[in-house]
Amino acid sequence: MTTAKDAIDGVPGRFWHRLEDGRLQCDLCPRYCRLKDGQRGLCFVRGRAGDDILLTTYGRSSGFCIDPIEKKPLNHFLPGTPVLSFGTAGCNLTCKFCQNWDISKSREFDRLTDQASPRAIAEAARQTGCRSVAFTYNDPVIFHEYAVDTAIACREAGVKTVAVTAGYVCPAPRAEFYRHMDAANIDLKGFTDRFYHELASAHLQPVLDTLVYLKHETDVWFEITTLLIPGANDSDAELEEMTQWVVQALGPDVPLHFSAFHPDWKMRDTSPTPPATLKRARAIARKNGVRYAYTGNVHDEEGGSTWCHHCGACLIGRDWYELGTWTLTPDGRCQACGTPCAGVFEARAGDWGRRRARVPMEAFAGL
Repeated sequence: MTTAKDAIDGVPGRFWHRLEDGRLQCDLCPRYCRLKDGQRGLCFVRGRAGDDILLTTYGRSSGFCIDPIEKKPLNHFLPGTPVLSFGTAGCNLTCKFCQNWDISKSREFDRLTDQASPRAIAEAARQTGCRSVAFTYNDPVIFHEYAVDTAIACREAGVKTVAVTAGYVCPAPRAEFYRHMDAANIDLKGFTDRFYHELASAHLQPVLDTLVYLKHETDVWFEITTLLIPGANDSDAELEEMTQWVVQALGPDVPLHFSAFHPDWKMRDTSPTPPATLKRARAIARKNGVRYAYTGNVHDEEGGSTWCHHCGACLIGRDWYELGTWTLTPDGRCQACGTPCAGVFEARAGDWGRRRARVPMEAFAGL
């Protein structure tokens, strides 16, 4: 928790209650920050002002860009289509290896120069041909109200929504949040509580609870990403345990992405992840029954492509974010053997490719 030097301003947040000692406890995530007047939670964007906990970044963003959906990464959700991506500031984890630290660790709200209402975001996505909007760059859990309102507006406009999140959230807000989402990528950072405690100041179990909830209580399509850090979470034993748990608890059809770490934030002295580590992790996952295992942040066409788990045919060929081979039938089956491929597919692949385009939100300011 931090004490603000200036007045806290924002929109009223939900999911909190008053304690007997007069403090207000935020019940959005398992940190349960207990705030006196003028204090902010660890995420920095939720703070107490009088008898309310306010969200200070509602309607404010660090920028809007059109990305390929595969960059989230989502390989089984509308492949090849463009997604309108944005984030705000702050985070409810303290990952020493954060790859987006300039956004997630930001305390300078004047950097949030783009302002947009939920309706404006939905309309911008519709007019630019984006099939979905992604809450990304920093964790949407902490801007819950803004994300939910935007998801509602998107659904009304026929646009889908994607949450890119660490899944560190309490049960009640989790249920409300995912009721409005169409897809998610959950960052499973490691598979030991020690890893979460030492490198993220968090715990593993709430993330596992989110994954189980998504699988068994919702229709949200989700995929999992693990950033493999040399010497921290890349041992054979941990990968064996994690991938076995995924198959047993979530089933074989949940895609796993193993991504390469590069030195950043507070782990600049740690070596980058060798490509061989990612290939080893993918092999372990496939051996343990994961049908769709991928490598990321490296050039690996085999590890980035989707293969039929029955006959081995290439269903979706990928070179970075460029799609090549497409041998799915209109109803999402392997053309060679008829086996279904799990995911959310259309009759044809999108052709957005690897482009990235900035979206000026000024044109939608009146909405």
